Amino acid sequence: MSGGTVPIGPALVVALTALTLAGAAVLRLTGLGRARTVLTAAARATVQLGAVSVVIVAVLRAWWSTAAFVLLMYVVAALTARRRIGAGPARVAPLAIAAGVAPSLAVLLASRALPATPLVVLPTAGILIGGAMTATSLAGRRTLDELRTRHGEYEAGLALGLLPRDAALEICRPAAGQALVPALDQTRTVGLVTLPGAFVGVLLGGAGPVRAGATQLLILLTLLAVEAVAIAVAVELLVRDRARTEP
Repeated sequence: MSGGTVPIGPALVVALTALTLAGAAVLRLTGLGRARTVLTAAARATVQLGAVSVVIVAVLRAWWSTAAFVLLMYVVAALTARRRIGAGPARVAPLAIAAGVAPSLAVLLASRALPATPLVVLPTAGILIGGAMTATSLAGRRTLDELRTRHGEYEAGLALGLLPRDAALEICRPAAGQALVPALDQTRTVGLVTLPGAFVGVLLGGAGPVRAGATQLLILLTLLAVEAVAIAVAVELLVRDRARTEP
């Protein structure tokens, strides 16, 4: 590996193919999922990254194209989270992701903690949107699962005099809050277990380790805020919908 980059060649193709097939084989042999999902994900990632690699330089030349690409990322993230949640109002995923990302990104830019350049804003927005997407998906699914499997406890709460929203929150809030665990673990173990992409990228770009560390800390703490807001909004919207539709 020269200059910190992955060499393009037959060895890379072999490694990627072997790893993809290994992941698919494990799912198939253990019954933990469908092997096809790994193969499909790998194929999509290859095509999408190839396309982005071709257009990214042009996208970063102007603010309008950067903004359009960020909007595309948001739309794809909202659709993905919506599909993962699988039920509830269609507005849940879009609103939860936007509520987490938009204010946080605005704070970063307004405070000048984040340089207002397309080269910096685009990848940062992608990281934040991706984190919000994952948190929204996990929180939404866990909320609906809890409300479905613990319906008796929900009715018991109503019998005790709780309002439908409050009874639903008592049931689903602890499980939905677990959606923040991956971000919390990543933040707690950064530098000890993982060296995240922003840190390594800044180092490879020629900056010193202190600046790289500050950049990564900014990203991690912003992600915690983004995901916490996204989770809270997703749970609130799903619970309110349940309370409204409950006979």
